[in-house]
Amino acid sequence: MTETYDVVVIGGGTAGLSAALVLGRALRRTLVVDAGEPRNAPAARMQGYLSRDGMPPTEFLAEGRREIERYGVELVRDRAVDVVRDGAGEFDVTLAAGGTVHARRLVVTTGLADELPPVPGIAERFGRDVIHCPYCHGWEVRDQAFGVLASTPLSVHQALMVSQWSKDVTLFLHTVGEAELSGEDLRRLAAAGVVVVPSEVAGLVVDGDRLTGVRLADGTTHDRSVLFVAPRAVPRTGLLERLGAELLETPFGAYPVVDATGLTTVPGVWAAGNAMGFAEQVVNAASGGYRAAATLNGELLFADLDAAVARGQS
Repeated sequence: MTETYDVVVIGGGTAGLSAALVLGRALRRTLVVDAGEPRNAPAARMQGYLSRDGMPPTEFLAEGRREIERYGVELVRDRAVDVVRDGAGEFDVTLAAGGTVHARRLVVTTGLADELPPVPGIAERFGRDVIHCPYCHGWEVRDQAFGVLASTPLSVHQALMVSQWSKDVTLFLHTVGEAELSGEDLRRLAAAGVVVVPSEVAGLVVDGDRLTGVRLADGTTHDRSVLFVAPRAVPRTGLLERLGAELLETPFGAYPVVDATGLTTVPGVWAAGNAMGFAEQVVNAASGGYRAAATLNGELLFADLDAAVARGQS
């Protein structure tokens, strides 16, 4: 027999666990389906989360799993590979390991994947001295020699932002032509003291276990101890697309159209965390999961009350 839950949360990262915590405390029978692919897995520490600043992401998620277990929330290490909305407006979720679970409502927190520029050495060092977010890591690498790898014209914005954490910043245009930079871009870069190098990056220079430079296609090297990159965001929206959720194209990929609570255009389906936007940090994901769960719980409560009233009047 198919197990039935009030809510199935698809994704066991910060947003999913936060939603599950609220739902468990609200006495909702809840299942979390966790494929174990958190976006911040490469990072040794998470930063900027009040009271948890510097905590390893693995420890943070492990504590979250312990918390939801105390409230009777179930968690399965599996992947949701399909979801179908039935005639009653509820959902059948198919799992990779086999079997199906039934949910009255869904919270989708499948996040996104960061697709890194194909430069040798970047993937191996990502999350250490190859980083992408100054708010996540800027304080830890402050005042060092920064490089910024330009893979799109938006990398100019990244170079300008990181100049707040170091006055030694070099922007390597890499695959961006000089002609793609506007006059305003060049004036702002000059005002920030950012050096612009119009050459493709061929690889990294590593000494022991430390980044020491950036090697260009012409063989020259620039001493750098930190390299900022801009990964291409790949939203994991496959399940939402199967349900017919409306998506909105952004410079960082297509994300579901949601209201202020995370409700998608599919009735009964909420999204939270990076499943609904590129810039959601851990603290935002926790908040989004909480908000979605609280709204969803109220919606279920009043749906049940209205159904009881209708039965009493029939």
